[in-house]
Amino acid sequence: MTSVFDADGKNIPCTVIEAGPCVVTQIRTVEKDGYAAVQLAYDEMKETRVSKPLKGHFEKAGTTPKYKLVEFHGFEQELKLGDTLTVADVFTEDVEWVDVTGISKGKGFQGVVKRHGFAGVGGQTHGQHNRLRAPGSLGASSWPSRVFKGMRMAGRMGGDRVKIQNLKVIKVIPENNLVLVKGSIPGAKGSYVILED
Repeated sequence: MTSVFDADGKNIPCTVIEAGPCVVTQIRTVEKDGYAAVQLAYDEMKETRVSKPLKGHFEKAGTTPKYKLVEFHGFEQELKLGDTLTVADVFTEDVEWVDVTGISKGKGFQGVVKRHGFAGVGGQTHGQHNRLRAPGSLGASSWPSRVFKGMRMAGRMGGDRVKIQNLKVIKVIPENNLVLVKGSIPGAKGSYVILED
């Protein structure tokens, strides 16, 4: 993350996203596939790391192998196989809001206080020296003699697909294919995200 100053002199926290150039590797049509979409590929990949079927897929589009393949619906412009899209082609200055999808940071095995916001027991008195962050009773007795499915407990946290909607676009830098959005986005530094306007 970084921050920029707006016209009023306010310091705005924002995230810099490199969004392109992306290559069109497949065009889905209603007649052939049952739906209309455009598949875009991003980020160069070594030839030795790609499988033979994917290698043929990229050769058909006339491009080198890429790491990330994503389908997008609702493209207005007419695109052909092998076309290159940059930030200037998709994000103009009048685009004000975007949705960002990514994989959130993994936080490992966490307890109920961090994972679900439990408060623990009310205090540390009356002999409760180690119950402050414990989950408490799980609720079942002789009937139904089991723990109900979906009970909120400790477990692995993070590493989920997260979509943050309506992030404000602060600035578009077309010469470097950069988009600055207000606030934070899911994922670690350098991870892949999907931008939709």
